Parts: sequence; structure tokens; C-alpha cells
Amino acid sequence: MNLKSLILFLFSLVLLWSCTEENDTPISNNIQIENNLKNGVWKITSFIDSGTDKTIDFLGYNFTFDSSGVLYATNEANNYQGTWSITNSNSNDDSQEDLDFNINFNLTNNFVELNEDWDFVSHSSTKIALINISGGDGDTDYLTFEKK
Repeated sequence: MNLKSLILFLFSLVLLWSCTEENDTPISNNIQIENNLKNGVWKITSFIDSGTDKTIDFLGYNFTFDSSGVLYATNEANNYQGTWSITNSNSNDDSQEDLDFNINFNLTNNFVELNEDWDFVSHSSTKIALINISGGDGDTDYLTFEKK
């Protein structure tokens, strides 16, 4: 097993062990998730892109999910605006009732890497863990938001 596969395997185990039943809320509908996201400021605490940890690219950014579908990412120097939504993917390959967490920033910097239709791994009132498996090459990305 090569180093990349081993790191990805270990990260997956840590992610699974970090989710406890009492802290995770089953995803019963998108309204519950949307209401939770719209209340508060969030930060990215983990972003693993095809086995590479790129969390540092988003350190210091605060994310606000507006009720109109606008996603704001701000730090002391930058203010970026994108879109977000939660939709039904209508596919049988996703977990968590086939809900997708869609993010889109019309930018050419590091934020373009967040542009995906993410699948939910888990959701609680303070943490959202997401996964995206590329249809092209099968690479897996992980994204975690936590409430500040």
C-alpha cells in the first residue's frame, strides 16, 4: 500500500471514529440543515483534496450562509461571495437520503476547489462533514465546516 493510500485510509478511520451517535443528527430533511447553517458563522476545519491537506488555504476565513443562497467568505483582507444550496441528488449512490451540499465560487483562486456537489458524511448543530468522490478519476475530497 503506498503512502497516499495509507494516509487516506487513516484519515477515513479518524473521521469515522470522530462521529459519535449523540453528537450527530440524522439528516431527515434539508430544512433542518439549512436552518442550522443560516444561524452563525462557520469555518473550515479540514479540507483534504485528493489526499493533500489544503486546510491552510482557508485559515482565517469566516463563512456565512445567507438565507437567499449567498455564501460569504471573509477574512481581514478579502471578501468573497459565492452560492450554496442543499438539493436532492436523485441518485442511489449517495448516502444520507441523497442530499447534496452545493457550493460555487466564481473565482480562480483556492476557492474554486470548493465548487462541488458534496455528499453529507455527518451533520450536527456545530459540525458538517462532507465528501466528494470524483466521477472522472475516483479521487476523494473531504470538507469539514465547524461553527465558531
